[in-house]
Amino acid sequence: MTEVRFEPHPRLVGVAMLTLANTGKLNAVSVAMWQKLRAVFEGLAEREPQLRAVIVRGEGGTFVSGGDIEEFPAFRFDTERLRHFHEDVVTPALTALYQCDVPLVAQIERVCVGGGLEIACQCDLRIAGQSVRFGAPIARLGFPMAPDELAGLVRVVGWASAAEMLLEARLLDAATAQQRGWVQRVVADDAVPTEAEATAERIAAGAPLAARLNKRTLRIVAPQILFSEAQRRALSSYAEGPDHREGILAFLEKRRPQFTGA
Repeated sequence: MTEVRFEPHPRLVGVAMLTLANTGKLNAVSVAMWQKLRAVFEGLAEREPQLRAVIVRGEGGTFVSGGDIEEFPAFRFDTERLRHFHEDVVTPALTALYQCDVPLVAQIERVCVGGGLEIACQCDLRIAGQSVRFGAPIARLGFPMAPDELAGLVRVVGWASAAEMLLEARLLDAATAQQRGWVQRVVADDAVPTEAEATAERIAAGAPLAARLNKRTLRIVAPQILFSEAQRRALSSYAEGPDHREGILAFLEKRRPQFTGA
């Protein structure tokens, strides 16, 4: 069962909780979940003028393990369907998170890879447990990261860390993420929810308008990366290639992929 829940925090006034849930799949994000994320965060600040912070978390002590790969064969092997998924489903959801004026705190536990890493990078502050691993090992699935999603990743983790995670399909530990400056705090695994709540509580104690204006200013000073239609089409041209199909089917069939370079 997949679900995206948005509800008031039971104890903290002015704080809400966004919970991503995909039972049995480490909260992998389905198409429906991406769509719900967009619906929640588009216009959230205007709908909830008293809201001061949102904690973004996964259900059951796990953040997000990536996209729901079982859905991929339905759309990934056709260029136009692939572009629709990335440009009309995933990117608008991530953009809604990024453009939300309400401060967002990522409560990161156990695993934060692929789509989970992309979601965490749209939040303002990231609190991680000591055992968390970060990465985007999609090279093992035979495909690259979509342009808009990679731009959002680079904005937070930097060019070098993004290249390391994507090209080596390498998972980085929480200590490395904190050392490189894209995780604010690393705490004991069982202390992550408490620290995320304490972070949201400190935000909520401040002036809400100032926080929202700070977020708008931060977006203005952040680097903006735009892609032309020709670039988008060229960067999506792998959709119908054999390595793309082989990587995904090998994962679903639980075998080692045999890539040919095509």
